[in-house]
Amino acid sequence: MDRRPRSTQDCQELRVLLYPSAIDLSSTTLRYVAEVLRTHHRTIGSRWRKLRADQQALLVLVFLRNGDTYARLAAGFGIGVATVYRYIRETTRLLAARAPSLTAALWRLAWTFTNFAILDGTVIRTDRIAANRPFYSG
Repeated sequence: MDRRPRSTQDCQELRVLLYPSAIDLSSTTLRYVAEVLRTHHRTIGSRWRKLRADQQALLVLVFLRNGDTYARLAAGFGIGVATVYRYIRETTRLLAARAPSLTAALWRLAWTFTNFAILDGTVIRTDRIAANRPFYSG
């Protein structure tokens, strides 16, 4: 067996490997997000995109579900990292605009007598750290 190092050209050809994957999301969710994007594209008069609305929806749902890096998503969908960033930002902004406010969601829970709710938050840096409780935001 030849143990000589390969040339840099041979190594560069093996940089990206693709593999099939699956995410556990309903096709209804994919169709909903794709329709939101189609409506938005018609509204702003966007005629050409690197990805169709359904592909953009899949890209964003994969990101939200799996948390893949922008570089991995770009390689998987055959687009640039900047395009991945723009598509994710655009789609999440559109979905956030359709979500109820926290107050509205809590009122809905109160009126339907629902016992459980899942709240998602964002961890942010604070400069107020208690001396006896480090990492506690207060």
